[in-house]
Amino acid sequence: MRFLGFSIFFMQLLTAQIVYPTDYFSSPLDIPLTISGNFGELRANHFHAGLDFRTQQKEGLNVYAAADGYVSRIKISSFGYGKAIYITHPTGFTTVYGHLKQANPEIDQYIRTQHYKQKDFEIDIFPKPSDLPVKKGVFIASSGNTGGSGGPHLHFEIRDSKTEMAINPFLFGFDKLMVDTRLPQLSALMVYPISENSIVNEAQRPILVGLSRQKDGSYLSEQIKANGKIGFAINAYDLMDFSYSKNGLYKVEAFNNGSKTFAYQFKTFSFDEAKHINALIDYPRFISTGARFQKLFAINPYNLSIIDSNEANGILSIIPNLNQNYRIEISDFNNNKVVIHVPIVYSNAKPTAGKDLKKTKYFLKSKIENLYSKENITVNVYANTFYDDFFLNFDVKNDTLQFANDELAMQNSILVTFIKDVAIEDRSKTFIATLDRNKLIYNKTKYKEGQFTAYTKKLGTLVLAKDVVAPLVTSLTLAKSKTLTSQYTIDFNISDSLSGIDSYTGTINNQWVLFDYDFKTKKLKHTISDGIVQVGNNSIKLVVVDNVGNATTFESNFTYK
Repeated sequence: MRFLGFSIFFMQLLTAQIVYPTDYFSSPLDIPLTISGNFGELRANHFHAGLDFRTQQKEGLNVYAAADGYVSRIKISSFGYGKAIYITHPTGFTTVYGHLKQANPEIDQYIRTQHYKQKDFEIDIFPKPSDLPVKKGVFIASSGNTGGSGGPHLHFEIRDSKTEMAINPFLFGFDKLMVDTRLPQLSALMVYPISENSIVNEAQRPILVGLSRQKDGSYLSEQIKANGKIGFAINAYDLMDFSYSKNGLYKVEAFNNGSKTFAYQFKTFSFDEAKHINALIDYPRFISTGARFQKLFAINPYNLSIIDSNEANGILSIIPNLNQNYRIEISDFNNNKVVIHVPIVYSNAKPTAGKDLKKTKYFLKSKIENLYSKENITVNVYANTFYDDFFLNFDVKNDTLQFANDELAMQNSILVTFIKDVAIEDRSKTFIATLDRNKLIYNKTKYKEGQFTAYTKKLGTLVLAKDVVAPLVTSLTLAKSKTLTSQYTIDFNISDSLSGIDSYTGTINNQWVLFDYDFKTKKLKHTISDGIVQVGNNSIKLVVVDNVGNATTFESNFTYK
């Protein structure tokens, strides 16, 4: 805990004293609750901030307000939570309902008014308390699959209204609405030699530890023979009754000879902290294997408030004449617990397996600012961009930058600059791209006085690329018929093979119209019931622009009966 600083310690102290009401919120669905994702679950580049309720593998289920309050925020996005409604409650909490299909008629009309006022599909609005008051249990929306959802479900959160901290809904009694008698599952245990000369079981690289299940349900590892500084990581998940999902752990604690060395518990965290998931896990191993090993130590401390650590930050020092009994406890919210016992003894055996360390002439120190320059390319790495120090792969050949790789966990972006004389007509079409398996990945690029610059977390091979190909626009509805009768929507598919879609604008009879965009299917959809389409002849125009300004215009006429 000490490495987190006094402010986070004080915040945790206050959190520990809060008693959350367990009978205030009701279920947002009227079906038996099961989850496909829980609070704190390990996700791509973030911790999951709520509960994902299953909706019987379909859209359109009724979603209800969990308590009295008012709609305080409505965010409509192609990504993330998709169509989301936030309700602020008088008790100081806010509930969030994400991936919705459509709001109830009153809220939906409010949303559509804002779409047409701002002339944009993506909106983020904050109604006044008197605009959209709601009562507990009132129907607010239908469930959906919008935004970054991987399938139909309802994402549900509870936040502190003032701090915006996400809070585990189980603390409010939602655990009582589901059955959980199943133990967490341990998949693997890893041990890491940390200091320069550390050795673990005759190896100087991380190794898997053999485990045997005991009659009482606990695990006993093979004996660890080591010297120097070492640390451990677990690959584990939680299970619940009536669910096949591999959920996240609620609490993990590690002890050495009875004293706590490292622990974390998913009660609450801030969204600014969510990126630290890549420091908590063995990120290089995750990138290379897909397995998330949760580390029980920190070589370089980072500010993640869920962590409670000793002065050594969970790192063990193995010295002669001192046997150590290391114990790991993994628990779910209902205190279903699995214990792992790890006996450790000192050994001065010589290593038979060396380090997986490739030394280069560049060594990046993460706590300070670093500047790398060669030929016409420079890279600015600001202090604390990376979590750890490492030998850096940096080179420039034939206008191609090689900088590190995607196995490095990052807190912030690096700044890449290419100095290049490019024809005036090509400057707006040129961008800095990351080469990923022969595919060019767009990085938002600016040009000024002969320099192309981009902030990026996409490491590896970077080059200057040019995109002169306009987006592809395909009419789905009007390609079948120019006469619309019972059609409910006018649909298009839009795509761009290089820099990606930046914006689109649709008009009917020269008036801006709302097109919903689903990035997963690349589909644009206009609902005729908006009232813009008139009986008789109509003109339609759709302009789609990519990230470097290439545009495609679709124009047509149709008749509506």
